[in-house]
Amino acid sequence: MKLDRVIAKHRSLGRGEAHRLIAAGRVLVDGQIITGNQHEVDRFTRVELDAVTVQQPERALYLMMHKPAGVVSATVDAEHRTVLDLIDDPDKQTLHIAGRLDRWSTGLLLLTNDGRWSKLLMDAASKVPKIYVVETAEMISPDAVAAFAHGFHFATENVTTLPAELVLLSACHAQVTLYEGRHHQIKRMFGRVGNLVTALHRESIGKLRLPEELKPGMWRALTIEEWQTV
Repeated sequence: MKLDRVIAKHRSLGRGEAHRLIAAGRVLVDGQIITGNQHEVDRFTRVELDAVTVQQPERALYLMMHKPAGVVSATVDAEHRTVLDLIDDPDKQTLHIAGRLDRWSTGLLLLTNDGRWSKLLMDAASKVPKIYVVETAEMISPDAVAAFAHGFHFATENVTTLPAELVLLSACHAQVTLYEGRHHQIKRMFGRVGNLVTALHRESIGKLRLPEELKPGMWRALTIEEWQTV
């Protein structure tokens, strides 16, 4: 939202009066004088006019979790325990999931109430790498490496997957790097090369890696440096 709209809503001031007050240096945004009326603010921003709070900032949350198997990546589920049930925070109901894992998959899960941050993180156009370790029922054919790099057409969505990196670790064990996150993408890709995924674990998203000390079911808040540099 533009700063002039926030100020104009305060005591039903008009846009012209809001512009005058902002230009006069009477408006603070997060403690800094802002004189541009088109300055962008969001719900996490404190806005003050003449030392009176016009907008109280909401609390921004950025969390990481080691998702355990059997827990649903959802905020509400009528039948199963959800990842939100594992979190002890008074504002947890404001959270949404940035990049879901299916019920039996494990590993790094990110939760936030900042929609712009999660969109940037998960948008295929951003090409944020997501690294997974996969186990399969059958031996992985060396030909699968080229197939993953070429991409697969998914008729249901009428899309072709972005090139993915497949590194064979052993006969039935591999590392996969995706730059997008489509529904059951890795399982569907292995299905195309005639194999079945038996275990899927996400190790990292961007520069964020799952810490060894964060055991299944545990979570913690991201540091400012972490969520700003993903």
